[in-house]
This record gives sequence, C-alpha cells and structure tokens, in this order.
Amino acid sequence: MKKALIISYYWPPSGGAGVQRWLKFVKYLRDFGWEPVLFCPENPEYPETDNSLFKDVPPGLEMIKFPIWEPYLAYKKLLGQKKEEKINAAFLSEKKKNKILEDFSIWIRGNFFIPDARKFWIRPSVRFLSQYLKNQPVQVIISTGPPHSTHMIAMPLAAQFGLPWLADFRDPWTNIDFYKDLKLTGWADKKHHRLELEVLEKADVVSVISKTMAEDFCKIHKRSYKVITNGFDSDDAGLLPLDLDKKFSIAHIGTLVNTRNPITLWDALKSLLSDHPDLADDLEIKLVGKVDFTVIQSLDDFGLSRFIRRIDYMPHNEVVKCQRQSQVLLLIINNTPNSKMILTGKFFEYMAAQRPILCLGPVDGDAAFILNETRAGLLAGFGDVEKMKQHVLRLYRDFKNGTLTIESREIDQFSRRELTRQLSGILDGLIAKGR
Repeated sequence: MKKALIISYYWPPSGGAGVQRWLKFVKYLRDFGWEPVLFCPENPEYPETDNSLFKDVPPGLEMIKFPIWEPYLAYKKLLGQKKEEKINAAFLSEKKKNKILEDFSIWIRGNFFIPDARKFWIRPSVRFLSQYLKNQPVQVIISTGPPHSTHMIAMPLAAQFGLPWLADFRDPWTNIDFYKDLKLTGWADKKHHRLELEVLEKADVVSVISKTMAEDFCKIHKRSYKVITNGFDSDDAGLLPLDLDKKFSIAHIGTLVNTRNPITLWDALKSLLSDHPDLADDLEIKLVGKVDFTVIQSLDDFGLSRFIRRIDYMPHNEVVKCQRQSQVLLLIINNTPNSKMILTGKFFEYMAAQRPILCLGPVDGDAAFILNETRAGLLAGFGDVEKMKQHVLRLYRDFKNGTLTIESREIDQFSRRELTRQLSGILDGLIAKGR
C-alpha cells in the first residue's frame, strides 16, 4: 500500500458537514491501493459531536494526534458564554448578542488569528510531523481546509521531505461568504491573500468542490485545479423502506445561517396559505440543526411559526433516515457573492434520499446545473416568489394525489466510492511524475 498523510482538523467525533468529505475518502482509499494516515488535534473545539460517524473509520487506521491550543476559552469569557458552550460556525447566532462585544471579538479573530484560530497548531505540528516522517515515510501529503492552518502545516513538510502535496479546499479562503464580515485591517487582508496565493502556487495539486470555485481560484493564481465534488455514501442511504411523513413536510437539514434565510420561500408559503386554506392542515416546516435567530424571527413575521418543527441536532445515521422520510427536501444556497460556486454536502445526500429537492439559489450556479442534469428537483432564483409558489403548489398537489416522487438520473457519479476513485487516480499521477 502507498501511504498518504492526511492533515485534517475535523475527525470523528466531530459532527457537522466539515468532517464528512475526508472521512469518506479515508473509508474507501484502501480499495484503490492507498493506506491513509490521519493527523488531527487531540483536544479540538468542535461545534457538534456525532459518535455515529465512528462506524466509517476503517479498522486499523493509523491515527496521529497532537495537542492544540485554541483561544476559544478567552472568546467565551469575553462574550459571557459558559466554558462548555459550543462555538457555532459561520457566524451563526441562536440568540441576540451584545453587538459591541460581538464586533470586537470578530475584529480580534480576523486580525490577530491568521489564517484562523488554529494558527497555534502550525509550528508544533510541523516539528512533531518532521520527526514522524523521518521514521515513517509516506508517498503523499494531503491537507484539507478550512481551517486553512492545515495547509500551513503541509507546506513546509512537503518542501522539507520533497513530497508531493495535495491541498484540498472544501470552501474558499478569501472568497468565503463571511470573509467580508471579519472586519479586517488592510494589513490583515493582505496577509490572508498572501498566504492563500502561496498555497495555490506551491501545492502540487489543488482540489476544489465545484467548477466555479476552480474558476474563482484561477483569478487568484492561474493553474489547473482538480474538481472533486462532495457526494453521498450508498452505505448511509439504507435499504429498508421507510414510511413518509404524514404531513407535507418541507425539511431543511443542517445549519441555517442568516445568509440562508429563505425569505422567498416564506413569502411564497404565506401567499399560498391564503389562496389554499387546506395547506394549513398539511404543512410542516421541519428544521433539523442549528438555526440563526434571524430565521426564526422571519418565520414569525410571515405568520409561519405554528408550522415549525424544530430538531436541534441529529446524529448522521438518523439524518439520512429523516431525509428519506421527508416529503420535500429544502436546499438553500447562501445568498452571498460567491453563491454560484456553493455545493453543500447535503445536496448530494438529498439526491441519495430520492425525495424531491426544492432549491433556492442562483439559476446559473453549480447547484442549478447539477440539479437540472440529474432531474433531482426544482429551483427558484433568489427573490423569485412567483416561481417558488409554482414549485411549492406543484409539489403540494402531487402530495395530495399521492404521486410525490422523484426519478433522478446519473447520480452514481457522486457516490463517495466513485469520488475516491477519482482522488486515488490523482494521487497515483502525483507519485508517478514525482514533484
């Protein structure tokens, strides 16, 4: 077996979206002649934990763990949070906070912790892994971000040992949707861009999750980028038939930040409830995961609060069941400047669930292209209330007629095993040509 050292911050028992991509790659890499070696923190700060994911960790996997110091305890004290409270990702706030303290903490985070709050893990990890690699050689180094500190660990190691390096971006760096909210000084902004450019220049391969993300990175540094999308694991989908929800459930699975607040849908539902009173007896808005307080406020403003069913968090093995039982699966693309490149992991799991997808997002984005290609659902553009009304009414009528189904096509290309085949081909090419 050829060996690949994978540097990742997220690993089980971490829950949420960040862990899925490389957990699934690691699960299947041995099928294609690669033995993964996983390097991760010994004491990380995870927004959620999910022990059900341990089932995907291959037996006998070599795990290297090294302690990390993170400034979150001071952050929590500043905001008056308890030590055991979790730090939400992507600026999600489940309740209103002190605006002055919040702004100050964001300014500190953006300007003093570059590239991110895991920066203090970089130098100790480089020293530790330098000793490890002297005695335990590998053929390839892989780093996956965010956090982009992982790339800063991989870069000097690849140079020191002359190893091929693959830098994987699950999200953009300076074009991530909340970058503008970091309150960066000019100096800090330049440093982020400098480090980003350095990674894009020096990595032997840069992999990204969408075609538009590759095009966006080309504006920063022109080179070839490998597109390996997120996907679904057939093992997760399950084989036993499940009873569908009795209600006309429109389910959103995952974190619902304020940039995903689907005002267009809430507006459409309010209008449809007025025109079709029977919908009020059937409708259920199912929100599984953390929800920003602005979303709850919007639901209240549109008179939809009575239709909400909240489930704060589900282990992943329960999530896939929930997806298969829901009548409609709601996919919301962040309404941000980088919306065209966003391909969330849940999108592909939605496809595997074989339930109709109702998507709100850019009509010319990567998600729209795949949705149309696979015929997995319906899409309305941001602000297109009339199109959204048409879609919801069509789905509701099919629900009433007992014909609410979907016949998607060509989705096997997004299976985690097939995507790992693509990855292994890239790794084989790396060692075949050398650095």
